[in-house]
Amino acid sequence: MTSAPDIHDAAGVDPFTAVESLRAALDRAGIVLPSLGVDPQDTPRVRLVELGRIRPDVAMRLADALLRGAAA
Repeated sequence: MTSAPDIHDAAGVDPFTAVESLRAALDRAGIVLPSLGVDPQDTPRVRLVELGRIRPDVAMRLADALLRGAAA
């Protein structure tokens, strides 16, 4: 299992690239997060990715996909 990135490392990650990478990974797992995108209210220093709100069944599929990946 990989560790969480250091906050200083995270600041150097392009949020648009991160969104597209996450969207592609979720797509391979058959999961769609319609609100996934770069946070428009974000400050340049923080650069957040907005995951949005999802239905409970999508949350369960996401949790299942993450658990399967962690077990690999």
